[in-house]
Amino acid sequence: MSNKINPKRREPTAAAAGAGATGVAPNTSTSTGSSSAGNTSSANTSSSSSSSLSSAGGGDAGMSADLTSLFECPVCFDYVLPPILQCSSGHLVCVSCRSKLTCCPTCRGPLANIRNLAMEKVASNVKFPCKHSGYGCTASLVYTEKTEHEETCECRPYLCPCPGASCKWQGPLDLVMQHLMMSHKSITTLQGEDIVFLATDINLPGAVDWVMMQSCFGHHFMLVLEKQEKYDGHQQFFAIVQLIGSRKEAENFVYRLELNGNRRRLTWEAMPRSIHEGVASAIHNSDCLVFDTSIAQLFADNGNLGINVTISLV
Repeated sequence: MSNKINPKRREPTAAAAGAGATGVAPNTSTSTGSSSAGNTSSANTSSSSSSSLSSAGGGDAGMSADLTSLFECPVCFDYVLPPILQCSSGHLVCVSCRSKLTCCPTCRGPLANIRNLAMEKVASNVKFPCKHSGYGCTASLVYTEKTEHEETCECRPYLCPCPGASCKWQGPLDLVMQHLMMSHKSITTLQGEDIVFLATDINLPGAVDWVMMQSCFGHHFMLVLEKQEKYDGHQQFFAIVQLIGSRKEAENFVYRLELNGNRRRLTWEAMPRSIHEGVASAIHNSDCLVFDTSIAQLFADNGNLGINVTISLV
C-alpha cells in the first residue's frame, strides 16, 4: 500500500506536513546566608516542622503531606526547595517566582537574602510528590532526585509529535491521536505493517518535511522525512519512525526503512522512538536513515521518493 506525501514548508505557525487523497506535502521552514534568628514566626514554623519529621519518616502519609504543604510556594503552588530563602518576616517563595517579585507576596515586605537553614534540613528528609502526579505518577522523591525524575517521568504530558510545527498542545497519551485527527487533519494514515511512504517534490529548496501515519499491531506510528541544511549549505535527508506511545512500548517493535531502485538498496533498521523522546535528538546525532541529495536522486523518480516502511514485533 502506498500514498503520496506532498511536501510542506516549515513555517513558524505551520501545522504538520500532510497529505491529500493523492499526496503528502513537505513542510518548509524559513528558520527552524545565614538564617534569621530574630524572626519568631519563622523559628516556630521550622521547629514545628522538625518535630514532626520523625513521624513523617516513619511512613505516615498524612504527616508527610502536612510537611510538604509547608513548602508550598504562595505564587505558583509548586514546592520551595533548597536553597530556601525567606523574607524578613519568615515567609518562603520558590526561586523561580522570587526572581520575578519585588516584595514578599504574603506580607508585602522586602525580599531579604536570608537562608532558612532549618527548613532546608527538613526538606532533606521529606519526600515530595512528582509534579506529574495529576497525570498518574505515584512516585515520592527526596528533593535531590525530584528534578531528574520529572524530566524523564513516563507520566509527564506528551507534546504534539508533529515535526516543524508550532503546535503547543500537550496532554496524556490516550489523547494524542485524537489531537492529531482533530488539529492536523491533513496527515494521511495507512494501515498495515508494510507500506510505501511516497514523498513528493523532494527537490524543493530549504528545510522541508514530510509526515505520514502508519497503523498496525494495534498501535500508531508516525513516519517522518526531513530535509535540512546540516552544514555549509550541504543538505541531507533524515528518515525516522516514532511510536505514539511510551518508551517501554517502543521496545516491542523494530522498524525498517528501505530505498530501492536502479539495482541499488539503502536500508536502516532500528527501534522506533517514543514521541516522549521526539526525533530532534536522533536527527542531530544521525541516529536514523541519513542520505544526502545526491543519494536521493539515485532512488527518486521525477522528483518523488518512495521509502518502503516495515514495522515488526520483536
